[in-house]
Amino acid sequence: MNHRSISRYVFEWFNTLLFIGVILVCILPVWHVVCASFSDASWVLGQTGLIWRIKGFTLKGYSLVFQNKDIVTGYLNTFFYVFTATALGMLVTVMAAYALSRKEALWGNTIMFFITFTMMFNGGMIAYYIIVTKGLHMFDSRWVLILPVCLSAYNMIIVRTAMVGIPESLIESAKLDGAGHFKILFSIVLPLMKATLATVVLYYIVAHWNSWFQASIFLRDRGKFPLQLVLKEILVNGDVSTTITGGSNANASDYAGDLILYKQTVKYCTIVVSTLPIFIFYPFIQKHFEAGVMIGAIKG
Repeated sequence: MNHRSISRYVFEWFNTLLFIGVILVCILPVWHVVCASFSDASWVLGQTGLIWRIKGFTLKGYSLVFQNKDIVTGYLNTFFYVFTATALGMLVTVMAAYALSRKEALWGNTIMFFITFTMMFNGGMIAYYIIVTKGLHMFDSRWVLILPVCLSAYNMIIVRTAMVGIPESLIESAKLDGAGHFKILFSIVLPLMKATLATVVLYYIVAHWNSWFQASIFLRDRGKFPLQLVLKEILVNGDVSTTITGGSNANASDYAGDLILYKQTVKYCTIVVSTLPIFIFYPFIQKHFEAGVMIGAIKG
């Protein structure tokens, strides 16, 4: 075995061990939360380290979580925000990317400069707050979580880069056959970049699903709160009282003894409930994700 073979062998083993460590770092916290959410609350309170197994299997924590009307309402609100903002965002992203990918676009490079500029510089939170509340009149409106954040400059650049890579001869031949821009976009361009579109859809869904800061600033009606803002109140502020009592004063006495016992378990259960849809959704587009990312990485 020559020196080069030994070096490569050591490098591959080092890489393998490194990525095993990364995988464990990512998986162990998830496993800890899942095991704790299904375990007996009194046993969980006595644990100080990583929880490796389920002890005293129970669904009491999940039962308490779904008694909270804010959790259920937040779930429905989040699905609405994610679906609407992603659909609108993809429409705007695709239309803008196609227009800016055309060589004949008027002032295309100048527009791209200003779009890229917004990724690095902005007017700040105060200016943004004034524009949304005074200019757009969206304070305490559901649309404040959709319209101002429906387009990501980064995602638009990824889609534009993929469109620029499509052979111009396909576009020209379609034009010779009398196809307009909408026909070219939806019949030729988009079918050739499914991997990129799947990647961008995932980016938008994850971003909107995890969003809570926008809602915490502009929303006051609890009936409009997304799930992540409810989760933030439970995990960061430690406000699990409404979860334990089911959001009803009538049930407060029935669950008064559970407030301390199930406080930690409810937090774990809430994390599982809020992340489960993403875990279910991701495998369906995983096969497109790597290809879509590589397109932006190579040609960006």
